[in-house]
Amino acid sequence: MVASGVAVLVGASLAASSGAQQSSAKSGAGAAAAALEHAMDLASKGHCVQALPTLKGDLPHIVSPKFRYAVAMLSAQCGMSTDEEETVIESLLVLNREHPKDPEVLFITTRYLSELANRTAQRLLKTAPDSAEAEQLLADAYEQRGQYDDAVAKYRQILKQYPNQPGIHYQLGRILLAKPLTPATAEAAKKEFEAELRVNPDSPDSEFMLGDLAMRAQDNAKAIEHFTLATRLDAELPQPYLGLGMALNAAGKYAEAIQVLKKFVQLQPDDPAGYYQLSMAYSRMGNKAEAERQLALQREALKHWNSRPTSPEDMLQPH
Repeated sequence: MVASGVAVLVGASLAASSGAQQSSAKSGAGAAAAALEHAMDLASKGHCVQALPTLKGDLPHIVSPKFRYAVAMLSAQCGMSTDEEETVIESLLVLNREHPKDPEVLFITTRYLSELANRTAQRLLKTAPDSAEAEQLLADAYEQRGQYDDAVAKYRQILKQYPNQPGIHYQLGRILLAKPLTPATAEAAKKEFEAELRVNPDSPDSEFMLGDLAMRAQDNAKAIEHFTLATRLDAELPQPYLGLGMALNAAGKYAEAIQVLKKFVQLQPDDPAGYYQLSMAYSRMGNKAEAERQLALQREALKHWNSRPTSPEDMLQPH
């Protein structure tokens, strides 16, 4: 059945007007289909070295979604087995482009990309163990496991060797904010983010964190300044728009807040916070109908937002 289905698809692109040409096309399509079916069978049995050339060569020409799905899956699987990272990535791109909500596609994408990341990390540690990047990889691992003291020690060590390494002061600031927020931890984190900007002036994340700390200190003018800089440094980063909208609301600049918050909900339509802040701004502007509409959108978004799992990244952000 696989062979006949592929034969029809291949034959459709090869067929010509004359009977002889059509007969030749059908014959060629049948041979191509048989070769593809054989390659798929080999791949399913783990004979990936023999199967991959045919799978990779045929994938771009297969029209049927069903067969493209099957071949792309086998290509990704075999690419992992034979250490052909490019094949894995290309196959996953096809699958995610054509089946973006398929659970199996999302599962193997998560699994394979995680494994590729691990393999790449091992290569880094093996080929350049003394580099700042290798040291940062180890520090990040400590951080992900919640071993913050070990992570801080490793980041401090990196700064001794590589004082201008971008990203390190930012990571230290985030770790400080993972602890209970006190005036002392807030000030220490602020110093780290400011130090990051001296090393890396184009860090929108550091500007965002400084804006967040300023807003917590009820310094709306400074918060607006930092959040605005963050949006200019990265126009597609959602969180600075939310922070800026909140700071503008707090400063009574509701019309400006509405424009900024519209950008946030465009970038982050599932986050209920944007709709809530918009409802506040519209309410203060006297537009009760729009304020109610935004509250309805917030309630709808909350149904899905509350069921989201907390990630390590979320845990390290100030809330």
